Amino acid sequence: MFDIEYEFRQEDLIHFNEMRFKNNVQLQNEMRKHRFFIAGLILFVSFFYYLYYSDIEVPAYMLVLGALWIFGFKPYEVKMDIRRQILAKYTEAEKETMFGTYQMNIEQHYLVIKSPSGKEKLAWKDLARVEYGKKYVYIYIDLDSAMIIPVETMKSGDLEKFAEQAEGMIERGL
Repeated sequence: MFDIEYEFRQEDLIHFNEMRFKNNVQLQNEMRKHRFFIAGLILFVSFFYYLYYSDIEVPAYMLVLGALWIFGFKPYEVKMDIRRQILAKYTEAEKETMFGTYQMNIEQHYLVIKSPSGKEKLAWKDLARVEYGKKYVYIYIDLDSAMIIPVETMKSGDLEKFAEQAEGMIERGL
């Protein structure tokens, strides 16, 4: 029926996991609490330092540090840590079989995937949904995992028609 071929890269995997992190409201709230707690602690210490020593210079530096913690360092540090954790989950052998050229074919009862790790058939009833992003199409296998199809590395096929057909097949649940 419909075939596509694309290249799956390490940055595509990282993007998917960062997107899931950004959409996790509970985790974002915890991060926000942590950032403001640390900044409040720095403010508290700087206030007492000022009262005890009557020095404005050191508390001013501490307040700048607190502002940098809230608006700059912590979000950047978390983003880098997420990337390290994602890549640390996989061995070099797993990465070799994960990244590379993928071919997908829509058949009546299956989504056929040819990847660097081999050929696999996924029944339509086992797939959850198709989701569209700005630069990606995601075919979700379950709540946390998806086939990530980057638009910019498409080699052949019509991704839009493929995604529409896959979405219809998943809804039918054949």
